[in-house]
Amino acid sequence: MTANIRIAILGAGGRMGRALVQAIAGEPRLSLAAAVDRAGIPELGIDAGTLAGVAPRGVPLSADLPAAVRAAEVVVDFTRPEGTLAVLPLCVASGKALVIGTTGFTAPQKQAIEEAARRIPICMAANYSVGVNVCLQLLRTAAQALGPGYDVEIVEAHHRHKVDAPSGTALRMGEAVAEALGRKLADCAVYGREGQTGARDGRTIGFATVRGGDVVGDHTVMFLGEGERVEITHKASSRGNFARGALRAAAWLPGRAPGLYDMQDVLGLR
Repeated sequence: MTANIRIAILGAGGRMGRALVQAIAGEPRLSLAAAVDRAGIPELGIDAGTLAGVAPRGVPLSADLPAAVRAAEVVVDFTRPEGTLAVLPLCVASGKALVIGTTGFTAPQKQAIEEAARRIPICMAANYSVGVNVCLQLLRTAAQALGPGYDVEIVEAHHRHKVDAPSGTALRMGEAVAEALGRKLADCAVYGREGQTGARDGRTIGFATVRGGDVVGDHTVMFLGEGERVEITHKASSRGNFARGALRAAAWLPGRAPGLYDMQDVLGLR
Protein backbone atom coordinates (compact mmCIF):
# COMPACT_ATOMS: atom_id res chain seq x y z
CA MET A 1 0.00 0.00 0.00
CA THR A 2 1.44 3.39 -0.95
CA ALA A 3 1.54 6.27 1.49
CA ASN A 4 -1.49 8.51 1.05
CA ILE A 5 -1.90 10.69 4.14
CA ARG A 6 0.72 13.40 4.64
CA ILE A 7 1.58 14.09 8.29
CA ALA A 8 3.33 17.09 9.86
CA ILE A 9 4.76 16.51 13.33
CA LEU A 10 5.11 19.40 15.77
CA GLY A 11 7.74 18.90 18.44
CA ALA A 12 9.52 16.42 16.17
CA GLY A 13 12.85 16.91 17.92
CA GLY A 14 11.50 15.85 21.31
CA ARG A 15 11.03 12.41 22.84
CA MET A 16 7.46 11.97 21.65
CA GLY A 17 8.14 13.59 18.28
CA ARG A 18 10.93 11.12 17.56
CA ALA A 19 8.68 8.24 18.56
CA LEU A 20 6.10 9.51 16.04
CA VAL A 21 8.72 9.65 13.27
CA GLN A 22 9.72 6.08 14.12
CA ALA A 23 6.09 4.95 14.00
CA ILE A 24 5.43 6.64 10.66
CA ALA A 25 8.40 4.78 9.21
CA GLY A 26 6.52 1.53 9.83
CA GLU A 27 3.07 2.73 8.70
CA PRO A 28 2.41 2.36 4.94
CA ARG A 29 -0.75 4.49 5.03
CA LEU A 30 1.15 7.58 6.16
CA SER A 31 4.06 9.71 4.98
CA LEU A 32 6.08 12.31 6.85
CA ALA A 33 5.48 15.66 5.15
CA ALA A 34 7.11 17.98 7.68
CA ALA A 35 8.91 17.91 11.03
CA VAL A 36 8.86 21.08 13.11
CA ASP A 37 10.36 22.26 16.37
CA ARG A 38 11.13 25.59 18.00
CA ALA A 39 13.61 28.03 16.49
CA GLY A 40 17.16 28.01 17.75
CA ILE A 41 17.59 24.37 18.76
CA PRO A 42 20.79 22.72 17.45
CA GLU A 43 18.95 19.85 15.73
CA LEU A 44 17.39 22.11 13.08
CA GLY A 45 18.35 21.00 9.60
CA ILE A 46 19.02 17.38 10.58
CA ASP A 47 16.89 14.75 8.85
CA ALA A 48 13.97 13.79 11.08
CA GLY A 49 14.55 10.09 10.45
CA THR A 50 18.18 10.38 11.47
CA LEU A 51 17.14 12.13 14.69
CA ALA A 52 14.62 9.38 15.39
CA GLY A 53 17.09 6.56 14.76
CA VAL A 54 15.48 5.27 11.56
CA ALA A 55 16.35 5.62 7.89
CA PRO A 56 16.46 9.21 6.60
CA ARG A 57 13.01 10.45 5.57
CA GLY A 58 14.13 13.31 3.33
CA VAL A 59 12.49 15.73 5.76
CA PRO A 60 14.83 18.03 7.72
CA LEU A 61 13.77 19.38 11.10
CA SER A 62 12.52 22.93 10.55
CA ALA A 63 11.13 25.87 12.54
CA ASP A 64 8.84 26.96 9.67
CA LEU A 65 5.39 26.23 11.11
CA PRO A 66 3.26 27.74 8.29
CA ALA A 67 5.18 25.74 5.67
CA ALA A 68 4.68 22.54 7.67
CA VAL A 69 0.93 23.07 7.85
CA ARG A 70 0.75 23.77 4.11
CA ALA A 71 2.62 20.55 3.34
CA ALA A 72 0.38 18.26 5.37
CA GLU A 73 -3.13 16.86 5.40
CA VAL A 74 -3.02 16.20 9.15
CA VAL A 75 -0.95 18.00 11.79
CA VAL A 76 0.08 16.01 14.87
CA ASP A 77 0.94 18.24 17.83
CA PHE A 78 2.88 17.04 20.89
CA THR A 79 4.36 20.31 22.14
CA ARG A 80 3.16 22.66 24.87
CA PRO A 81 -0.06 24.69 25.07
CA GLU A 82 1.56 27.75 23.51
CA GLY A 83 2.64 25.61 20.55
CA THR A 84 -0.87 24.27 20.08
CA LEU A 85 -2.35 27.76 20.21
CA ALA A 86 0.16 28.86 17.56
CA VAL A 87 -0.74 26.12 15.07
CA LEU A 88 -4.50 26.23 15.70
CA PRO A 89 -5.32 29.28 13.52
CA LEU A 90 -3.04 28.00 10.75
CA CYS A 91 -4.94 24.70 10.63
CA VAL A 92 -8.29 26.51 10.66
CA ALA A 93 -7.24 28.89 7.87
CA SER A 94 -6.06 26.03 5.64
CA GLY A 95 -8.72 23.48 6.61
CA LYS A 96 -6.21 20.93 7.95
CA ALA A 97 -7.13 18.27 10.49
CA LEU A 98 -5.31 18.37 13.83
CA VAL A 99 -4.34 15.69 16.36
CA ILE A 100 -3.54 17.22 19.77
CA GLY A 101 -1.50 15.24 22.27
CA THR A 102 -0.43 18.25 24.31
CA THR A 103 -1.81 18.55 27.85
CA GLY A 104 -1.93 21.23 30.55
CA PHE A 105 -4.36 23.63 28.83
CA THR A 106 -6.11 26.40 30.74
CA ALA A 107 -9.88 26.83 30.44
CA PRO A 108 -9.55 29.71 27.89
CA GLN A 109 -7.12 27.63 25.83
CA LYS A 110 -9.55 24.71 25.82
CA GLN A 111 -12.26 27.09 24.69
CA ALA A 112 -10.08 28.22 21.77
CA ILE A 113 -9.66 24.59 20.72
CA GLU A 114 -13.41 23.99 20.96
CA GLU A 115 -14.08 27.03 18.79
CA ALA A 116 -11.57 25.82 16.19
CA ALA A 117 -13.28 22.42 16.16
CA ARG A 118 -16.37 24.07 14.73
CA ARG A 119 -14.31 24.67 11.58
CA ILE A 120 -12.02 21.63 11.32
CA PRO A 121 -11.87 18.06 12.67
CA ILE A 122 -9.71 17.86 15.80
CA CYS A 123 -8.83 14.82 17.86
CA MET A 124 -7.69 15.74 21.36
CA ALA A 125 -6.87 13.11 23.95
CA ALA A 126 -4.94 13.15 27.19
CA ASN A 127 -3.47 9.78 26.21
CA TYR A 128 -3.41 8.05 22.83
CA SER A 129 -2.60 4.60 24.17
CA VAL A 130 -5.24 2.06 23.17
CA GLY A 131 -4.75 0.39 26.55
CA VAL A 132 -5.40 3.61 28.46
CA ASN A 133 -8.59 4.21 26.53
CA VAL A 134 -9.78 0.70 27.34
CA CYS A 135 -9.01 1.52 30.99
CA LEU A 136 -11.28 4.56 30.76
CA GLN A 137 -14.13 2.25 29.80
CA LEU A 138 -13.26 -0.10 32.68
CA LEU A 139 -13.21 2.84 35.11
CA ARG A 140 -16.70 3.93 34.10
CA THR A 141 -17.97 0.38 34.56
CA ALA A 142 -16.26 0.00 37.95
CA ALA A 143 -17.49 3.36 39.25
CA GLN A 144 -21.07 2.64 38.24
CA ALA A 145 -21.03 -0.87 39.71
CA LEU A 146 -19.23 -0.03 42.96
CA GLY A 147 -21.13 3.19 43.52
CA PRO A 148 -20.51 6.06 45.93
CA GLY A 149 -19.56 3.83 48.89
CA TYR A 150 -15.98 3.48 47.63
CA ASP A 151 -13.31 6.13 48.05
CA VAL A 152 -11.41 6.97 44.84
CA GLU A 153 -7.71 7.80 44.71
CA ILE A 154 -5.55 8.25 41.60
CA VAL A 155 -1.77 7.86 41.66
CA GLU A 156 0.37 8.73 38.63
CA ALA A 157 4.12 8.66 37.98
CA HIS A 158 6.13 10.20 35.14
CA HIS A 159 9.73 11.05 34.25
CA ARG A 160 11.51 14.00 35.81
CA HIS A 161 11.10 16.18 32.70
CA LYS A 162 7.30 16.32 32.69
CA VAL A 163 6.19 19.91 33.34
CA ASP A 164 2.50 19.58 34.28
CA ALA A 165 0.81 17.79 37.18
CA PRO A 166 -1.34 15.86 37.59
CA SER A 167 -0.93 14.31 34.17
CA GLY A 168 -3.63 14.86 31.58
CA THR A 169 -4.30 11.12 31.65
CA ALA A 170 -4.84 11.13 35.42
CA LEU A 171 -7.26 14.03 35.07
CA ARG A 172 -9.13 12.25 32.28
CA MET A 173 -9.39 9.14 34.45
CA GLY A 174 -10.75 11.31 37.26
CA GLU A 175 -13.28 12.84 34.90
CA ALA A 176 -14.43 9.39 33.74
CA VAL A 177 -15.01 8.26 37.32
CA ALA A 178 -16.68 11.52 38.35
CA GLU A 179 -19.04 11.43 35.36
CA ALA A 180 -20.00 7.84 36.11
CA LEU A 181 -20.81 8.86 39.70
CA GLY A 182 -22.80 11.91 38.63
CA ARG A 183 -20.22 14.42 39.83
CA LYS A 184 -18.06 17.13 38.30
CA LEU A 185 -14.34 16.64 38.84
CA ALA A 186 -13.82 20.37 39.41
CA ASP A 187 -16.11 20.13 42.43
CA CYS A 188 -14.62 17.04 44.05
CA ALA A 189 -10.92 16.81 43.13
CA VAL A 190 -8.27 17.01 45.88
CA TYR A 191 -4.76 17.59 44.53
CA GLY A 192 -2.71 17.52 47.70
CA ARG A 193 -2.90 16.79 51.41
CA GLU A 194 -0.72 18.15 54.17
CA GLY A 195 -1.07 18.73 57.88
CA GLN A 196 -4.31 18.32 59.81
CA THR A 197 -6.64 17.56 56.90
CA GLY A 198 -9.46 16.03 58.92
CA ALA A 199 -11.36 12.90 57.94
CA ARG A 200 -11.68 12.11 54.26
CA ASP A 201 -14.77 13.43 52.46
CA GLY A 202 -16.23 10.39 50.71
CA ARG A 203 -17.31 12.41 47.68
CA THR A 204 -13.78 13.55 46.84
CA ILE A 205 -11.41 12.08 44.24
CA GLY A 206 -7.80 12.32 45.38
CA PHE A 207 -4.71 12.71 43.20
CA ALA A 208 -1.09 11.92 44.03
CA THR A 209 1.79 12.78 41.70
CA VAL A 210 5.24 11.17 41.45
CA ARG A 211 8.03 12.63 39.28
CA GLY A 212 11.45 11.08 38.76
CA GLY A 213 13.81 9.09 36.62
CA ASP A 214 12.70 7.96 33.18
CA VAL A 215 9.20 6.65 33.99
CA VAL A 216 7.21 6.79 30.75
CA GLY A 217 3.84 6.81 32.48
CA ASP A 218 2.13 4.80 35.25
CA HIS A 219 -1.47 5.35 36.36
CA THR A 220 -3.43 3.54 39.06
CA VAL A 221 -7.01 4.26 40.09
CA MET A 222 -7.98 2.79 43.45
CA PHE A 223 -11.56 2.18 44.59
CA LEU A 224 -11.23 1.67 48.36
CA GLY A 225 -14.12 0.12 50.24
CA GLU A 226 -14.67 -1.57 53.58
CA GLY A 227 -12.69 -4.81 53.50
CA GLU A 228 -11.59 -4.63 49.86
CA ARG A 229 -9.81 -2.53 47.30
CA VAL A 230 -10.17 -2.57 43.50
CA GLU A 231 -7.27 -1.20 41.45
CA ILE A 232 -7.16 -0.50 37.73
CA THR A 233 -3.60 0.12 36.52
CA HIS A 234 -1.93 1.00 33.26
CA LYS A 235 1.87 1.07 32.89
CA ALA A 236 3.60 2.27 29.75
CA SER A 237 7.09 0.95 29.04
CA SER A 238 7.72 2.95 25.86
CA ARG A 239 6.31 5.91 23.96
CA GLY A 240 5.70 3.71 20.93
CA ASN A 241 2.17 2.82 22.01
CA PHE A 242 1.26 6.52 22.36
CA ALA A 243 2.73 7.25 18.93
CA ARG A 244 0.89 4.38 17.24
CA GLY A 245 -2.39 5.52 18.80
CA ALA A 246 -1.86 9.13 17.70
CA LEU A 247 -1.16 8.00 14.14
CA ARG A 248 -4.26 5.82 14.25
CA ALA A 249 -6.17 9.00 15.05
CA ALA A 250 -4.37 10.85 12.25
CA ALA A 251 -5.40 8.18 9.76
CA TRP A 252 -9.01 8.31 11.04
CA LEU A 253 -9.51 12.10 10.91
CA PRO A 254 -9.36 12.97 7.17
CA GLY A 255 -12.83 13.38 5.72
CA ARG A 256 -14.51 13.72 9.12
CA ALA A 257 -16.91 16.55 9.77
CA PRO A 258 -15.63 19.45 11.89
CA GLY A 259 -15.82 18.56 15.55
CA LEU A 260 -13.85 17.76 18.67
CA TYR A 261 -13.15 14.02 18.79
CA ASP A 262 -11.11 11.83 21.12
CA MET A 263 -9.69 8.32 21.12
CA GLN A 264 -12.96 6.87 22.33
CA ASP A 265 -14.38 7.99 18.96
CA VAL A 266 -11.38 6.71 17.01
CA LEU A 267 -11.63 3.27 18.65
CA GLY A 268 -15.42 3.07 18.38
CA LEU A 269 -15.82 2.85 22.15
CA ARG A 270 -18.43 5.60 22.40
